[in-house]
Amino acid sequence: MHGELGFCRAGFESIVSKAFPHLWEEPCISGTKGSGTVFFSGCNLKCVFCQNYEISQEMLGKPKDIEGLADIFLRLQAKGVHNINLVTPTIYTPQIAEALTIAKEMGLNIPVVWNSNAYENVEILNKLEGLVDVYLPDLKYYDDEIAVKYSKAKNYFEYASKAILEMVRQVGEPQFDEKGIIKKGVIIRHLVLPGYVKDTKKILKWISLNLPKGVYVSLMSQYMPYYRTEDYPEINRPLTQNEYDEAVDYFFEVGLENGFIQGEGANSDEFVPDFDFEGI
Repeated sequence: MHGELGFCRAGFESIVSKAFPHLWEEPCISGTKGSGTVFFSGCNLKCVFCQNYEISQEMLGKPKDIEGLADIFLRLQAKGVHNINLVTPTIYTPQIAEALTIAKEMGLNIPVVWNSNAYENVEILNKLEGLVDVYLPDLKYYDDEIAVKYSKAKNYFEYASKAILEMVRQVGEPQFDEKGIIKKGVIIRHLVLPGYVKDTKKILKWISLNLPKGVYVSLMSQYMPYYRTEDYPEINRPLTQNEYDEAVDYFFEVGLENGFIQGEGANSDEFVPDFDFEGI
């Protein structure tokens, strides 16, 4: 029906919930001045454990037109951040691409980070070539049954793996400045789920066999039972240290060398942003 919102809840205008210098990303992204992070509302996944469910599922935020987005990017740059970090941008790709083009014409000259769930079409990613410098995809699942159960994402790995190969084609292995801040390249995130270390191992094995050695992997232990996990008792608990240690050991076992691991305490409410419309 004309005018009816679809699965991801996106309309013509982008919905934004927060834009601020973020200090809790990977060290090469946040650095000392913060990552200029723009949180978009809505998502093409329905993760039952989403820590950002207020924006991803409940659409908390304010609408911004293309010129408004460009202005947000430029205001963040003026604060001295290391980059512009677009969080869950996929459903607004056409609007963001146009806003980035405008912002670059108006002086945006810091790296742009595409921080997505990797459930994307290669044809759409092609439109970002030359606009995005750093891809930060979260490769969530290998087995389709798990992806459907927890995120309603059919053929997740098929789409995500092709998308990541396209990201690597566009920007290659990570390149850093003299202070260790990333300028260009791909960093793959993976959140280890409780009870699903076997799926994590399949993902790490695929990365080791299919991607360049220089690609970084951020192996995350920060899972906490949020949102609707009470309906899924098998994941309604934190990740154990033993589960995470097993994943880290396998990272090295399959020959991966570059990346980030998280220490104890990463699964804390302290690191969940307050979506208070800052910067918008």
